Amino acid sequence: MLPPYASLPEKLWYYSFRVFCGLVLLFLVTPILVIIPLSFNSDSILMYPMSGFSLRWYEEFFHSDIWTHALKNSLIVAPFATLLAMALGTPAAIGLTRIDFPGKALLMAVLISPMVVPVVIVGVATYLVFAPIGLSGSYLGLIMVHAALGVPFVVTTVCATLQGFDYNLVRAATSLGASPLTAFFRVTLPLVAPGVISGGLFAFGTSFDEVVVTLFLAGPQQTTLPRQMFAGIRENISPTIAAVATILTIISVLMLLTLEWLRGRNERLRTAVAE
Repeated sequence: MLPPYASLPEKLWYYSFRVFCGLVLLFLVTPILVIIPLSFNSDSILMYPMSGFSLRWYEEFFHSDIWTHALKNSLIVAPFATLLAMALGTPAAIGLTRIDFPGKALLMAVLISPMVVPVVIVGVATYLVFAPIGLSGSYLGLIMVHAALGVPFVVTTVCATLQGFDYNLVRAATSLGASPLTAFFRVTLPLVAPGVISGGLFAFGTSFDEVVVTLFLAGPQQTTLPRQMFAGIRENISPTIAAVATILTIISVLMLLTLEWLRGRNERLRTAVAE
């Protein structure tokens, strides 16, 4: 908030900075907003002005064997990759946060490296490793790589959630006879659940949207929704792609709303524990 005693230059900077940020946000969001009306266009060409309103492209998406097969594959790979990323990333984050040991910074850098390494390098490297052992062109190989891409998000969000975590609660549980596993599921996990779920949502979004690694590893039977969109853009630009893009946009908005709700829940949990 701008204080009432702010000078004229401060007021000009305050409002001009916000206008500039609003224009940048509008510039970034406009391409997304432009594609949404085109998904309801009755014409078979992606162009303005629209010739009419129709739901034919959504109907084609849900009734096309190619698109529904790609959607089914995405709904197979992304959830399993998310669960695997959460199962691997949560214990890693707890261990990195709770224990100090030599090489901790190096291990943290290795765990989050899939977030910064160009994804095409990940695709080539995993193909060279997976192809000789038969994991290329399989659901298992695709799930493993997508999980590796999602682990950094789980690690970072859980580590952030554990900042300020009171480990005396765990010690109290163990002093009352709880085993380490029981203390984890009854004390630690409920308190870090917002971070785990937030990281899982990021991992799910990463897997559901991933196309480069999928191009290297997936066979014809493992074609995911983003890969099918890529093929459709390359071979024949159909308005069905606009319908799929609109559906993915709605899913992304729902994920962001969920993340905001989890952030608020995490703040309330921290306040309750502090009191």
